[in-house]
Amino acid sequence: MLDDTVLGPLSSADAAERLAAQVQRAIANGATALLAPERRRAFHGCGVLADVTADNPVHREELFGPVAVLYRAADEGHAVEIANDTPFGLGSYVYTDDLNQANRVANALDTGMVYINGVGQDAVELPFGGTKQSGVGRELGSLGIREFVNHQLIRTVTY
Repeated sequence: MLDDTVLGPLSSADAAERLAAQVQRAIANGATALLAPERRRAFHGCGVLADVTADNPVHREELFGPVAVLYRAADEGHAVEIANDTPFGLGSYVYTDDLNQANRVANALDTGMVYINGVGQDAVELPFGGTKQSGVGRELGSLGIREFVNHQLIRTVTY
């Protein structure tokens, strides 16, 4: 609640504990903590994990907190392959000054939303939703309204 607060707590102490356990499990399975997060009660500080391989459990888990996983990719195609190698697909971000590359990568990502060169680009008029285990439809925007409407077809044949 302080004006100078940059990062607040998670939703609960249990949420922070679950995130801390994920980080510790990732490290136990070979990940390197480039930025070790501070933890107390419901607060979990920012963390960065590297050297996460496909056999590390955190590779296919969602981290609901300020912990990023850093991957090294050989090229654009490999980066897309890494990004799509997850059972989840809510949203993703692409950062590049090449608009053709941005669109090419965005179209190759298996997520419900792709934001190019920025965060916080969502708005109530835009649909929100994911794919795979992150997808059960859309909310917001015209696509979201359709999730709450029963469409009826009435066809009349005249004689």
